[in-house]
Amino acid sequence: MRRPDAAMIPSIALCTAMILWGSSYIAMKVAVTAYHPMVVMAGRLFLGSCTFALGWRYLRNIRIRRQDWKPLLLMALCEPCIYFLLEGYAMRYTTASQAGMIVSSLPIFVALGAFFFLGERLSARVWTGFFIAMGGVIWLSLGSVATETAPNPLLGNTLEALAMASASVYVIIAKRLSAHYPPVFITAAQCFAGTIFFVPLLFMPFTELPTHVDIPAIISTAYLGTVITIGAYGLYNYGVSKLPAGQASAWGNLIPVAALIMGHVFLNESLTTPQYAASGLVLVGVYLSQK
Repeated sequence: MRRPDAAMIPSIALCTAMILWGSSYIAMKVAVTAYHPMVVMAGRLFLGSCTFALGWRYLRNIRIRRQDWKPLLLMALCEPCIYFLLEGYAMRYTTASQAGMIVSSLPIFVALGAFFFLGERLSARVWTGFFIAMGGVIWLSLGSVATETAPNPLLGNTLEALAMASASVYVIIAKRLSAHYPPVFITAAQCFAGTIFFVPLLFMPFTELPTHVDIPAIISTAYLGTVITIGAYGLYNYGVSKLPAGQASAWGNLIPVAALIMGHVFLNESLTTPQYAASGLVLVGVYLSQK
C-alpha cells in the first residue's frame, strides 16, 4: 500500500502545472504583443529543445516501438504544433483572462475526444455540461469589447477554443503513451517536434522578424521555453501517467482562476459583469461533465 503522501504527488504535480499554465497566458500576451507569434513559438521551443539536449544521455537509450511512431507524431502535431499555432494568434486578439477561461473547457473536449476516437459512451450529464459550457464561451466572446490590446476578442476566443480541441487529442494520446514511456521523454519529443515545425516558419513571408529588443518579451519567451515548456508539461505528463485522463484533465479548472488573478495583477485586465456570469456558466458546464 502506498503512503498517503506518495499518493498525493501526482495531484501536487498537476496542481503546480495548472498554476504555471495559468501564468503562461500572461507571459504569452506580453511576448506576442511585441513579437510575431511564430517568433515566440519558435523561440520557446528551440530554447526548450536546447535544455533537453543537455540531458540527452538520459533519453538516448529509450527505444520507440514501431507501432508508437504514428501516435507520437499525431500527438506532437496536435500539441505543440497546431495548439501553439492557434494559441499564439489567439493571444494577439483576445485577453489573457478570457483565453484562460476558455481553457477550462478542456475536460469536455477530452471527453468528446474519447467519444469519437476511443468509442467511450457519454452520459446525458456530459452532453448537457458540454452545451452549457459552450454557451458560456459564446456568451463570453460576444460580450467582449475590443480594446487596443485585444482588438478582436471573438476571433481570439474562437482560435483558443479550437486550440482546446487540438489539445484534447494530445491528452488522450499522451495518456496511452505514458504506459510505455517516461513523462520526460514525451515532453522532450513534443519539444523537438515543435522546434522542427516552427523554426522553418520563421523564414516564411508572413512571419515578421524582430526589429527591436523588447526585454519583457524576451524574458517572457524564455519563461515559456523553460519553466512552462519543460516544467509545466513535464509535471503534467507525470501526473497524467499516474492518474486517469478524466481526473487529470479536471485539474484544468485551476487554469482560468490563475489566469484571471494574474491577468488582473500583471496586465490590469478585468471582465465585465456579464462576462463574469458567462465565465460562471463555463465552469458550471465543466462541473456537470466531470461530476
